[in-house]
Amino acid sequence: METPGGPGGSRDVCMEEPGGAEQRWSRAARAFVRETLCPAGPGGGGPEQLADSVMRCLRSTWAGRSGELPLGYSFISISDLQCQQRTPCCSHMTWSTSDFKKWAHQGEVILPKQCVLPRTHLILIGYLTDGRQQKGKEKLMDGNLYVQDSTGSIPCELLHFESEWLELLFLFPSWAYIPQTNQGSAGYVEILADPVPVDPRSERVVDTIPVLYPPTAAQLLSTRVPRQKRAKLNVAGELARLSTLLCIHHKTFFFLFLKCFTSAACVPVLVQKPPQLAWHHMLQLGHGYVLTALTVSSLKASGHKVLVTSFSSCLLPYCAEQVKEQPLEIVWQGGPIQPVSPEAAVHLPLELTDEKLPVPAKESKILSYMGIITRVLNAQAGLYELDNKICLCLAYQQLLNSARGLRPGACVELRDVHLLQKPLASFPFAVVLGACLHSIVLLKGFSRLSTFHQPVASSRNLYMQLLFQYNLGLPLYLWLVSLLEMLEQRFCCFVGRRRLFIRSVPQGPGVAEKFLVPILNAVVPSKARVRDVHHEILAEMHHCPLQQYQPLEPPCQAPPLSLLRSVAEQRSKEAFNPSQLLSPLEAQHMGTQELNRRLAWSYDTFSAKSFQPRMVLLGVLRVSCSSGSLQLRDKSASIPCVISRRDGSPFADTALIGSLLQVETYQLVVERFLQSDFPSWEQLWTLEHVRGRETRLYVQFCFEDVQILHTPEVQVQEGPTSSDSPSLGKKDVRSSKVELGSPEAKLPKLEGTSPGAGSEEGCDRGQSSARETSCMSRLFLVTQKEGLMSRNYLPAAEGDGEGQELQLSFQATILWVDKPQLWGHPREIGNLPELEQINHQREDSEAQQRVLLLFMGRSLRWFPFLHPDGLYRLIVPQCLDFGVFERPCLSPLQGRLLNQSGCSSCLLVSATWHLQHETWISCLAQPQVIPGSERAGMGQTVFSIPELLSSSFTGSLVSFSGEIVERTLCASPGNEKLSAPCSKRRQKGTLLPWDHSVKLSVSAALGSSVVLDVYIAVAYLQHLWGLLPGAKILFQNLQRKISRFHNVYCTYIASSCISILALPPPCLLLSSNPAGIASKSPAATSPSLVFLSKLLLQPHSLSQGQILCHLSCVLALSLQWICSVCSSIFREGRCSRHSPPCPSQTGVSQASAKILVEDGTGEALVLCKNQQVAAVLGLSPVEWKAVQSNVQRRGSIFIQHGGASARPGCVEEPEDLVTCYLKSLCRSHAICRPILLAFSLNRKSSKISQPDSLQLRRFLCGEMEFVSRVGTRLSLTCLNIQEADPKVLCSLSSKRIKTSIGHSA
Repeated sequence: METPGGPGGSRDVCMEEPGGAEQRWSRAARAFVRETLCPAGPGGGGPEQLADSVMRCLRSTWAGRSGELPLGYSFISISDLQCQQRTPCCSHMTWSTSDFKKWAHQGEVILPKQCVLPRTHLILIGYLTDGRQQKGKEKLMDGNLYVQDSTGSIPCELLHFESEWLELLFLFPSWAYIPQTNQGSAGYVEILADPVPVDPRSERVVDTIPVLYPPTAAQLLSTRVPRQKRAKLNVAGELARLSTLLCIHHKTFFFLFLKCFTSAACVPVLVQKPPQLAWHHMLQLGHGYVLTALTVSSLKASGHKVLVTSFSSCLLPYCAEQVKEQPLEIVWQGGPIQPVSPEAAVHLPLELTDEKLPVPAKESKILSYMGIITRVLNAQAGLYELDNKICLCLAYQQLLNSARGLRPGACVELRDVHLLQKPLASFPFAVVLGACLHSIVLLKGFSRLSTFHQPVASSRNLYMQLLFQYNLGLPLYLWLVSLLEMLEQRFCCFVGRRRLFIRSVPQGPGVAEKFLVPILNAVVPSKARVRDVHHEILAEMHHCPLQQYQPLEPPCQAPPLSLLRSVAEQRSKEAFNPSQLLSPLEAQHMGTQELNRRLAWSYDTFSAKSFQPRMVLLGVLRVSCSSGSLQLRDKSASIPCVISRRDGSPFADTALIGSLLQVETYQLVVERFLQSDFPSWEQLWTLEHVRGRETRLYVQFCFEDVQILHTPEVQVQEGPTSSDSPSLGKKDVRSSKVELGSPEAKLPKLEGTSPGAGSEEGCDRGQSSARETSCMSRLFLVTQKEGLMSRNYLPAAEGDGEGQELQLSFQATILWVDKPQLWGHPREIGNLPELEQINHQREDSEAQQRVLLLFMGRSLRWFPFLHPDGLYRLIVPQCLDFGVFERPCLSPLQGRLLNQSGCSSCLLVSATWHLQHETWISCLAQPQVIPGSERAGMGQTVFSIPELLSSSFTGSLVSFSGEIVERTLCASPGNEKLSAPCSKRRQKGTLLPWDHSVKLSVSAALGSSVVLDVYIAVAYLQHLWGLLPGAKILFQNLQRKISRFHNVYCTYIASSCISILALPPPCLLLSSNPAGIASKSPAATSPSLVFLSKLLLQPHSLSQGQILCHLSCVLALSLQWICSVCSSIFREGRCSRHSPPCPSQTGVSQASAKILVEDGTGEALVLCKNQQVAAVLGLSPVEWKAVQSNVQRRGSIFIQHGGASARPGCVEEPEDLVTCYLKSLCRSHAICRPILLAFSLNRKSSKISQPDSLQLRRFLCGEMEFVSRVGTRLSLTCLNIQEADPKVLCSLSSKRIKTSIGHSA
C-alpha cells in the first residue's frame, strides 16, 4: 500500500544527515496535523499549539529508540486508510522486531494454517468519539466508538475504555486495520494497546455524592410514589450484569444491574439516552460505579419497574471516600412510602406468575466459558466455532457493532450461556453454546491473524428477522440456517444473493422468504411467536428460547440436486430385487430369453414423502440444448423433468425459462436398464447373473403444484452475429449465457448457409444504435410437430453417405398468422395484437403462408414448449430486416422437405431467436384468426381408440390419446425394418437392446377394456419421457397398421410425437408392478361383465372383459418341460437337443389347455396357460406340483378330447399312470361347473367371423335332438378363472339381466 502524505516514509531518509531528516520529517508531520486534525478538534489552542502537542507526544512515546522521532514511520489519514488499504495490517510503533515476532508466533500457535497480520510502519492519530461531533451528516451515537479526523471517521474496537477518553485526541501506538470481505466496503480499527492522549485532560475533582445502595433502591421499585413527589436518585453498587446493546423500534438501549457490595440485592438500570450509550464500552463486570440522576419508571411493554437514566445522569467510578449513604425518607422529601398492593400484579405479564410449564424433553445448562474463535461458520447467522469443537450461537443477541472483533483467533469470554447437546441431528456440532439476552459475551483479546471482517447486518438480516419474528428455538433456527445456506450455495449463481435474501419490500418478498415463511407458519404455533425481551432480561426466574429445547425432526429437506440424484439412485439400487419385478406364477414358466427381456426395463418411483424428512424439490427451469428436454437445475446438477397440466393441455409457458421453482408434490422416477443372463426364475434371488446396469432419473409434476419463487427479468437474447447466424455449420460461442453447462451440438455445415448469408445480412446493415434495441417478431400457429430424432439434412450427392454424422433435430409445420412487425425494444412487445388487424390480413396469402420450421443445435430448447394448436411469437432480436422470415436457408434440401410437408417454404430457426407462447387457438374465435379453408387442413384430427379399432377406419397416420395400462419390452415385429437412425444409434450405444421395441397397451380411459397396442422402437426412447403405466399420453402422427390376424396396432415413426397430458395417479404408481403393469389395468382389475353374443356382434368394441359361463369340457391339454435356452423338450434333468448339443441344465414347466365354455348366448374356445390349467382341473397347489414333477420325468404329455377343435398335429403318447389320471380328470363331470372367466380377445388363432356367419349345430337333451343355427365359436385367451359361488352367481346374473333390460329399453 502506498502511504500518501507520509512524512519521511522512504527508507533512504536514513542515508541523510540526522538533523536534516528529522527537520524534514517534523515539517511534514506538522503539515499533516494542520490538514487532518485541526478542523476536527473540539477547539482551543490553534494549529501550531496542536502540532507542538503532537510532536511532544510522539517524542515521549518513541522514547528515543533510534533518534528522537520515528523517522521510519508515516502518518496516514482515516480516508487514506479506508480507501487504499485492501488487506489486513497492523502497526506497533513502540515494539522491537523481536517483540513483534514473539507476538506473531503466539498467533500462529493458535491456528497454524493462518497467516499473522503483516506489520506496517504507519502512525494513526485521531479523536476518540461516539459520533456526537459529526459534521455535515446525521449524528451517529449508536453505541459504537470511532476514530475521527477531518477526512472522516472509522469504527474502532477497544478492550479497555475510560469515560475521560471521549472527544480527546489520541496517538495509537498499536493498532490493526481490518477491512471487510467485500472489497468495496471500508473496515474498522482494533486498538491493540491503550492510546496515548496528545493533551491529557486534568483529573476532575468530585464532591461527596449522596447515594442509595441497591437494597434501598429496590424498595423504591416496589413502592407506589405520587408523580409530584418523585426525585432523581444517585445509586452506587457493583456491576453484576450487563446486557448487550439492543435496538427495538429504532431505539437503542441496554440494561445494567448494580449489586449491593454486602448482599445479593440488585437493581436494574435502563440506559437509552444516545450520549450515554458509550458507557457500554466503559463498564466492567465486578467494578463499582455510581450512577447519578436516575428516575423510577415502569416499562409499558412488560410492566417491570426499573431505574432509568436522564440526560443529566453521569457514570462515575465508585470510591467509598467520595460517597455517603442517604436515607430513603430524605429522597422522597418525608412523604409516606406505600407498598404496592397485591392487585398490582395483574398488570404484569402472565409469564411472571408461578404457572408451571410442561416438562420439556431437555433442559439446557447455564455455564461460563472462555475460548478462541477458530472459524466463522456463518457471520450473518451469528454462528462461530470455538476451539475447533464447539459452536457458538450469538443470533439471540443483537450484534449492533456488526460483530467487529469476532475474527478467527480472537479470545472471548462467555458468561451465563446455554449449553445444548445435539439440538439437530444433521448439525455437525454435538455441543452448541447459545447466548441469550441474559448472557454476557466479552471480547478478551483481539486476533493476531490476517483475516477479513465478516460484518453482521443488523437490519434487513433475514436470519435475525425470522428468528425474532417467529421466536425460534435453537434446533429450528439451526435447521433454518442450513436451508438458507443451501439456497445460497445452490442458486446464487442463477438468482443473485441480493434477490435471494432480500426482506419484504414494496416489490415483494425475496426468494428465501417465499420459501421459508410458509414452512415456518406451519411449524411454529402462532401463540409461540412472541418474545418478551424485557422479561427475558429483567425477570428473576430466567425464561428464554434457549432454556428448553427438544431435538428437532426437520419438517422437510431440500438438498442439492446432485445429492437427490445419488440418494434416489442408491435407494433404487438397494431396493432392486429381480424376483419382485415379475410375478412368480408367471416367471416360473418363462424361458431365458423372455425372462431377461422382461427384466431389461423397470422403474422405481419416489414421492416427497418417500424420504425422511419430506423432500422438497427446488430448481431453476432450463432446457437442455443437447437433448431438448426440460430440466431443473442448481449449481450441483440437473434433473430432467416432465410437466403437465391438470386441464389436459400441454405445458407451453416459455416465460418460465430461468424461473426458480418449488415443487412439493412430484414423482421422482428412476428407470433401470438391466443386462442379465438369468437361466430361469429360480436364480432371480441372486444378482450374479446381472451383467450391466444403468439408470435414468427424471421428475414429473403438475404445473398447478409449482410455487414460483423467482422469475427472471424479461430479456431477449442478443441478436445474431458472425458466429451465431442461422447456419448449421457454426457453434454458438455464447451458449453459456443461455444454458450453464449444456453440451454443444455438432452441426454439419450446409451449402448456402455461410456466415454472410441468411438474416445476418439484413440485421447487420441497419444503424448500430437502432439495431441494438430493435427486434422483429411474427405470430404463427403450429399445425404439426414431429418428434426429436437424429437426422441428416445433407443431400446425398454432396456428402460421402456413411461418413456424415447425424444431428439431433425436429421440425414443425406452422402457419403465419400476421405479417412481420418491427419493435423498438423487446419490452414493447405486448400480448396478442388486435384481432381486427389480423382480420384485415387473413386474405393475404403472404400472411397466411404455410412454412416448415427446422430446429437444431441450441434451438432444440423450444421442443418442450412447441405444441400443435398453439399460437406463438417468433422474435428476432437486434434486427431491422422485414424479410428475415422469408429467406430459404436449406436450398439443396428445400425441394425434398417441402414436397414431404406440403409447405411453401422452409426456415431454419436460429439459435439466438426467441419463442414466446401467446395462447391456444381454442381460446380464440377461430373465424377471426384463420380462414375456414386453412382450418380444414390445419392439423390432424385426434381420434378415439374405438374409432381406430373399427374395421371401417381407413386412415394411415393417426393421432389419439389414451392411458397406458401396460408397458413391456419385446422383440421388434418381424415386418418392421430398422431405419438408418436405429443402426447409427447402435454404434453410439443405447440403454436397451437395439433390435427391440417397447409395447404400450393404451386404453381410452383407466379401467377400460378397449386396448390398443403401440410399438416404439428402442432408438426413439432416448428422447421420450414419462411412458409409465397410468400416464395419459397424446400420440401424434403414429402409423396405424393391421396384422395378418386382423389385429390393429400403431407404430412410432420418424414423424411421430408424443405429449404428456396427465401424470399417473400417485396411488397407481405406488401399487404398480415395477416392470410396467398398472395395478388398475384391465389385466389386474375386474373387467366389465358381458355376453358372448355381444362379442360375436361387435368383436372390435371390446378387447377384454369378463363372462359368467359354464365350463363344458376340456378339449385339449398339454403339459411339458422345455429347455430355458433353446425351448427343446427337457427330460430327466437335461435338454433333449443333440445336434448341436445344448449345455443347459435348467428346464421350465409349461402347461396349456383349450376349454369350451358357454353362457346361454354363445360358445367360446378359451386358451388357458400354466396356473390357469390347474384352476380348470380343480387341482390344489400340492397336487399340481406333484403332476408337474411326474411330467418332468417324461418331458411332455398331450391329451386331446377329439373333434374339430382338438389341437392339430398332436398325437397322444403311450399312456402311463399320470396320463390316465389326467385323461379321466378331463372327461369327468367334476370340471363341468359354473366359473367366472376374465378374458382377452384372441385374434391370432383364426380370423374372426362376420356376424352373419352361422353354422348348423345339433343339440341333445335327454332323448330329444335339436338342430339350430349358431354363431362361430369365439377364440378367447384366459386372464383369470374364479369359482362362481352360488350366491355370487345369482347376484351377478340378476345384475346382468337388469343391465340388459335397461339397455334394451
